[in-house]
Amino acid sequence: MVALAAAVTLSAGLLLGAVVLLYRWGAARGPLAALAVPIAAGSAATAGALAFGLRRLSSVGLTVALALLGGTLGPATAGSAAASVTPATVIPVTAPAVWPTPQQHNTRTDGFALSSTVVLVTGATTDFSAVRVVEKVLTSAGVTRVVTATDQQPPPAAPVIVWVGGPSEIKASGGALNALGIAGPAGLAAEGYVLGIGRGADGQARVVLAGVDTTGTFYAAQTFRQLVVPRRGHTWLPGVSIRDWPTMPLRGVIEGFYGPPWSSADRLSQLDFLASTKQNVYVYSPKDDPYLRAQWRQPYPPDQLAAIRQVVDRADLDHVQLTYALSPGLSVCYSSDSDEQALVDKLKSIWDIGVRSFAIPLDDISYTRWNCGTDVARFGTGGAAAGQAQASLLNRVQNDFIETHATAHRLEMVPTEFSGVGDSPYKAALRGHLDPRVTVEWTGGGIVPATITADQAGQARQVFGHDILVWDNYPVNDYAPQRLFLGPYTGRDPRITDNVVGVTVNPMIESEPSKIAEFTSGAFLWNPTSYEAPAAWLAGLHQLGGSAWQALRVFAESNSSCVLNLAESPTLTSLISAFWTSYESGTNVGGAAAALSSYFGDMAAVPERLKAGMDDTAFLAEAGPWIDRLGLYGRAGQVAVALLVAQRAGDLMSVRRNGLALASLRNRLAATSQVVAPGIIDPFIARAAGGSVRGALDPLVPA
Repeated sequence: MVALAAAVTLSAGLLLGAVVLLYRWGAARGPLAALAVPIAAGSAATAGALAFGLRRLSSVGLTVALALLGGTLGPATAGSAAASVTPATVIPVTAPAVWPTPQQHNTRTDGFALSSTVVLVTGATTDFSAVRVVEKVLTSAGVTRVVTATDQQPPPAAPVIVWVGGPSEIKASGGALNALGIAGPAGLAAEGYVLGIGRGADGQARVVLAGVDTTGTFYAAQTFRQLVVPRRGHTWLPGVSIRDWPTMPLRGVIEGFYGPPWSSADRLSQLDFLASTKQNVYVYSPKDDPYLRAQWRQPYPPDQLAAIRQVVDRADLDHVQLTYALSPGLSVCYSSDSDEQALVDKLKSIWDIGVRSFAIPLDDISYTRWNCGTDVARFGTGGAAAGQAQASLLNRVQNDFIETHATAHRLEMVPTEFSGVGDSPYKAALRGHLDPRVTVEWTGGGIVPATITADQAGQARQVFGHDILVWDNYPVNDYAPQRLFLGPYTGRDPRITDNVVGVTVNPMIESEPSKIAEFTSGAFLWNPTSYEAPAAWLAGLHQLGGSAWQALRVFAESNSSCVLNLAESPTLTSLISAFWTSYESGTNVGGAAAALSSYFGDMAAVPERLKAGMDDTAFLAEAGPWIDRLGLYGRAGQVAVALLVAQRAGDLMSVRRNGLALASLRNRLAATSQVVAPGIIDPFIARAAGGSVRGALDPLVPA
């Protein structure tokens, strides 16, 4: 036994010496870039609660069995854990950037390497989805044994112990935070959390995820998954103390566009993405769902209702509030008792599959034309009459449905006059007659506004006389389906949070490409004062593009102009400008041509690089036509540069060869309808195809 102890001591000493040498070797060469482990948050939705319960029931037996077999685990008493196990190595590790940016993020010097065995402590009410995310993080980081324990007994000794749950879920998390010298989550806003990683005075490596509520704990898990750092063949956790909470209460998306509705797979993927970016609202409002709008009185067929229920269940696991938005305005008779009952019955059928949040959009309809004669007799005509009629119907839904369902969220409505800040008879009628508990949705100063200011939001609050939820029409493209809008979320005043209860962005028909803008809007809404659009945009490209993020950047930058930001393809625009300056002056033509041709080469390579490096096949399918067009543009751009260089050199054979190749590529581009880099590439190619060779090329170039 003594000889064994000596051998263990010698081995530990050699190991420690090797670690110190490795650390000094690495320090002499500069810090390594921290890389976050990409772990899909959606994994939380794929496991059943039954398995979770069985694991908890078996955790005590598993702990005892491991102790008997290996002799490495036993009850931990105060100060004993570090002495009974080999401690995780302590080496300062730089923490990766976390998105959305936390409100308070302090670094510590007591980070550590993850051990192969980790104890996971939960409480009876610890959030199931948070536990699933943490387990996924640990196993993906190389942990081979996750021993679950409850807070009803001291945790087994282990190199690393993880506590999941705030005070309302697990009492032991408070003591674990105290050991790290970190205050608990008490007093934080709803969905806030504290995340601590480090060691206490006893040397025990601890990770504590403590939410002020279960959603907060889930968001702590989403932050934790971003902090894993692969380094020198091991997985490290940096020492951190994070206190975080959302600035905007409601943050998310509204599927509110015209065109083909998203599929169930699209919606499930969107919900997982919203969860990973700490967004908490998804509004089901596709304009072309017939049972939502044109046939709103009709119940859903069983198969379609089952599909919606699947989305509802995933939303619950992902801590996303699913709002069902029923739009009766095309045919409703506001004064009809039977129509009001049909509305309530339809909402009840959706309540029965688990939905607890409802909206009644009355947008994109005419209020100068009634759907029944009794409305004319009761309310009259004009905007004021329409506002009063709508308020009457919504008040009845509030009284007959929302108030009779105790756990229902606040009713929301979309007014017919849904934009602008000026008063009107219609808005005055809503202000005077609509139940004050109803939230009003508003798109800003215009339908697709370039900016939304705090003053505008305040004016909207006053003119409608109700709480305001912003329906933000970006990056929606139903009005320009030939475009993709892949730029960041900009033009929104950080102070709008003072005057609105939330923001939902209206995405594109293409679900997966919409996530680029949604990543940035989520970052803004969580922490608007720290939001930097370019940094958030790059972070989103990293998360969505994986190893192909640079190709995704070229693609996204070529589809970046929109109402919010008119600048298009800034890198390419600058290179083209520099090229023409050099070309016309005759100075450094070769260097400018090489730089521009190289970037066109990057564009040409985008299709192959994205297909090789992106795992998101849905993104590649939805964005495919635009990706392919960009590839053609890249090839055409390279040929155009070669043509111009040959023209300046007087190489007529090369001029002719490149001119014919360019004409062929332009014909192929003319056969597609998608728009990429509008106003940037086509003028350059057209100018290259003109000049002294236009006479030879005109018959081959489309008008």
